[in-house]
Amino acid sequence: MMSPAEVRFWLQGALRHMQQMKRRTFLGTVAAAGLTAELTAKRAAATPAMAVVEKKAGKVAFYTTSGIRLSEVKVGIFPHEMAWSPDRRLLFVTDNGLLWMTDTGEGSNTISVIDAAARRKVGIIDLGIYHRPHGIAVLPKGQLIVTIENPNGLLLIDPVARKVLRKYEVGGEHPHMVLLGPKAETAWASNTNSAEVAVINLASGEVEKRIPTGRNPQGGVITKDGNWIYLTNNASNTISVIDTNERAVTGDIKTGNGPARIALTPDEQTLAYNLQAGEAVGFADVRTRTETSRIKLPGRPLSLALSTDGRIAYLGLQDSDKIAIVSVPDRKIIGVIDTPAGAGPDTVLPLELAEVHD
Repeated sequence: MMSPAEVRFWLQGALRHMQQMKRRTFLGTVAAAGLTAELTAKRAAATPAMAVVEKKAGKVAFYTTSGIRLSEVKVGIFPHEMAWSPDRRLLFVTDNGLLWMTDTGEGSNTISVIDAAARRKVGIIDLGIYHRPHGIAVLPKGQLIVTIENPNGLLLIDPVARKVLRKYEVGGEHPHMVLLGPKAETAWASNTNSAEVAVINLASGEVEKRIPTGRNPQGGVITKDGNWIYLTNNASNTISVIDTNERAVTGDIKTGNGPARIALTPDEQTLAYNLQAGEAVGFADVRTRTETSRIKLPGRPLSLALSTDGRIAYLGLQDSDKIAIVSVPDRKIIGVIDTPAGAGPDTVLPLELAEVHD
């Protein structure tokens, strides 16, 4: 039988052992947590957050949220617009061949296809006699609708067979951008030099209507119910409000200088748009049809895209070689990313819903 002193010694030893074990467990947990956090941070730093058309360089580059340029994919000469496949695995890039829409020349005749997960070009769609592809929309089953500026028209493209299925007439001159109408049964092409938007029946090929707009109409966005289209007029400094059922402009929203690309927040209460000549991003209230604010940017934005939750706007500042990131709720710049000199960033697409991995 142990004496009281031996019992105390044994208990003290047992207590020290328990404390050492707890300390080791705690340190091990801290170390594991630290390692996990470090790995998470490293993975986040290596995960692309956006794909950027570097127009002047003829590339599509992948950037992190902190502005690290992870990789690049060489595409055609002076690429302009870019769109996702329905499953968000592929990116289709229009290789226009000319820097500005006002430039003269034959232009290029290809669309580059990029695997977003692998970050590499996996194909080229040859458009043959059709040159200067620009605006692009993707049908629910994956076929592409692409505007061409030489000759004026609209193409239906099979991206799997990689061939042109059909050419549509658009009625006017210089179709620049395109969006799909209600139920994707029509395409609405901005005939920039004709100050109108043409409504093309995709089944019959008929130009069902040419709707007068402001001067130099460009990008547009359609509401979820398909009843309204908001179309930017770059030279008129307005947004046309179009009733898709009546196929008529019912009003205009006055903006700053040079609206060109436009998006609608998920609650469909706010329009966000770039102001190219005004070197700003603008916001308008859908209900009151008035511009509510502008944020000055460090250069001329050529593009605008929203995150899926509508809280972040991304704008490519081509001539400044920068990407501006703007908080929509706070109406302020929250980041500016420098791209390589001469990159000329234009279209920016967030990768948040794509299954992109290393």
